[in-house]
Amino acid sequence: MANNKLLNDFKDVLRKEGLKITPQRIAVLEEIMKGEGHLESEDVYMAIKVRKTHVSRATVYRTLDILVQHGFARKLNLGDGRARYERKIDSPHHDHMICNDCGKIIEFVNDEIEKIQEEITKQQQFKLQQHIHQLFGICKECQ
Repeated sequence: MANNKLLNDFKDVLRKEGLKITPQRIAVLEEIMKGEGHLESEDVYMAIKVRKTHVSRATVYRTLDILVQHGFARKLNLGDGRARYERKIDSPHHDHMICNDCGKIIEFVNDEIEKIQEEITKQQQFKLQQHIHQLFGICKECQ
């Protein structure tokens, strides 16, 4: 893994959680940190199996939960009952457009939306800690 600090931080989390540092858990971290899209747990599981590393689905699920709880990954619920995961570390804030036909996920950033959110929270004396902005519709290819 390219980032030793990231790996050491993950190992520290595992120790604090009372879990063993295993090649399987490291492999889950590596798959998420590749930053290749929005992965389902099954995508992570299959990618690790292809590399000939024995891993159980339960280990993948539990490790993904740990990655989310400790800020390594973000869990996305896109309304279809299937959770997706994406790298959170070294990934700038962005929002999502999701195609209702093909499931394509388009990431976007819009400074005006961010500014409006700040104005609204200020007007309401609301301390924003996080937000999830998701737009559902039909992508260009499916129209």
